[in-house]
Amino acid sequence: MMEKIVQTAGRNSLGEFAPDFAHFNDDILFGENWNNQDIDHKTRCIITVVALMSSGITDSSLKYHLENAKKAGVTRKEIAAIITHAAFYVGWSKGLAVFNMAKEIWADDAAAPVDARAAHAAEMIFPIGEPNDAYAQYFVGQSYLAPVCSSQVGISNVTFEPGCRNNWHIHHADKGGGQILICVARCGYYQEWGKDAVEMKPGDCINIPAGVKHWHGAAPDSWFSHLAVEVPGENGSNEWLEPVDDSQYCILK
Repeated sequence: MMEKIVQTAGRNSLGEFAPDFAHFNDDILFGENWNNQDIDHKTRCIITVVALMSSGITDSSLKYHLENAKKAGVTRKEIAAIITHAAFYVGWSKGLAVFNMAKEIWADDAAAPVDARAAHAAEMIFPIGEPNDAYAQYFVGQSYLAPVCSSQVGISNVTFEPGCRNNWHIHHADKGGGQILICVARCGYYQEWGKDAVEMKPGDCINIPAGVKHWHGAAPDSWFSHLAVEVPGENGSNEWLEPVDDSQYCILK
């Protein structure tokens, strides 16, 4: 869960002179709007940068929001693509002005590798968790596990690095049971034995009945996170089987 944003800049600079303005800036704009969860924090940062760019604002407020975007996980390549795309619509000179500021903010990224795990984590409202060492023997590649709920219904956020997937497996139960997957970030796949793989993108939901042989994991070139909801059942157990064949997995896009 993203840390709550608290802003005091309005009161610090205008608290006595314009208390209403300070209130709207600190309590409404940042206190309520920036903490709204209807869109993720990274997307909100990108929208704000583009809005300021389109207005021709290249002062300290744009610098603040560019720095905010970087902290939210926007990479050097992403900000370059965002500014370039927006420049076609709002003006080339505005794009050049924003690039001059962005170059300084992302300067230390020119030679340093991008922390892909941190960038992916910044896109989600759920934690990425710790390396999934307890189940590593049943996965190809690195996965991470973050328990979300353990009472009534077990829910965990499972994250896969690019190319990571779990083995074929079956959720058994005498009655009820099975699993529900809800994609929360990036792109992955789910496949049942004897059927084509199904692409999963944020918001997609897969219902897996007990007794169905299947696997799920990231696309070859993308991180992937999904919520795994354990459906209550009687005498439930998991049967782990063979890894997914590389020749079949590598043709997925």
